[in-house]
Amino acid sequence: MTSIRFSNVAVRYGETLAVDAFDECLDAGEWLCLIGPNGAGKSSVLRAAASLAKYQGQITIDDKEVMRQSARWRARQIAFVPQSPLLPGDMIVADYVMLGRNPFIKPFATESGHDHDVVAQVLERLDLSSFAHRHLDTLSGGERQRLVIARALAQEAPVLLLDEPTSALDIGHQQHALELVDSLRRERNLCIISAMHDLTLAGLYADRLVLMHQGYRVSQGSAKHVLRPETLAEFYGVSARVHHEPDGTVVVIPQRASSN
Repeated sequence: MTSIRFSNVAVRYGETLAVDAFDECLDAGEWLCLIGPNGAGKSSVLRAAASLAKYQGQITIDDKEVMRQSARWRARQIAFVPQSPLLPGDMIVADYVMLGRNPFIKPFATESGHDHDVVAQVLERLDLSSFAHRHLDTLSGGERQRLVIARALAQEAPVLLLDEPTSALDIGHQQHALELVDSLRRERNLCIISAMHDLTLAGLYADRLVLMHQGYRVSQGSAKHVLRPETLAEFYGVSARVHHEPDGTVVVIPQRASSN
């Protein structure tokens, strides 16, 4: 059963400290969501975990330091959905999703029947089957975002990192994509770490929230504990009403500032 641990992780870009003293541990099947205003350090945590940003401290998967492992090992363990992916416009959809299978295909070998089955199943579950032979430059922004999620899911890695995975999706596809991720989390015991701006969705799907501000964790716990009007006012500078549904769902409702 896979687990991922962050121990005193710090990320710098030149003289700028983006993340400091970040400590967290996720066991198989857990979903942690990072929230916070722009520039809080959420994406930097994910990029460090994906070995795309240098860091101090330790990030381990099953007690193995991520940075010390081979690129193939990391690709088999970690799938990453970036916030602004670069997509080759002349590639077709099915071939792009098949890239998620690369860690399992030996050099000079061809894709197996299982690889093709995985890609077909992911395309179907994300409502992309009809796009399989379309070129990427013909897709809308929302379709491209679903495609990037599809490639990550085709990787079948036990750790899934999602950086604003639904920002370009309409409300229906937001729910569809997150429900699929949540379903696969339970089926495969995935460790999921996401960064999201939609606080209601974050609280709806994640087991725990970590609120970040200027690179530091300032609050953590359940949505009920973290999503408080006074906390949101302090760190987001927003006036919001927080509504608690009978089923435990926490709904954050922005309010207009009163005019004088």
